[in-house]
Amino acid sequence: MPHPAEHSPVSRTLAPGEGEELADTLKALASANRLQLLLLLIEGERTVEELASAAGLGQSATSHHLRILRVLRLVQVRREGRHAHYSLHDHHIADLLAAVRHHHEHVHPATLEERSFARARAHA
Repeated sequence: MPHPAEHSPVSRTLAPGEGEELADTLKALASANRLQLLLLLIEGERTVEELASAAGLGQSATSHHLRILRVLRLVQVRREGRHAHYSLHDHHIADLLAAVRHHHEHVHPATLEERSFARARAHA
């Protein structure tokens, strides 16, 4: 766990260019598929093949999403032979995902079962 002195206050004024960098990160998170990939990586390292299968995506689409996430340093890759193993870049990503989900649950307090039932009814 990093020492609090490693980070500046969240409320401080944005440095030049920092707003654009933060916006790029948020844009990357504005994709349901990329969010699903990041959530799958909370449990630990996975290959592209494992992520594609678990997310219900093709390997090409999965690789494309992972490339975007890697460029923004949301994930990191470890190569082993022909396989690329992805993991979250650091613990801040898991914290960010938890905060987003908790906020969503707070402002949308319907239970998971209620949301699933509503979706099933809408598709019927």
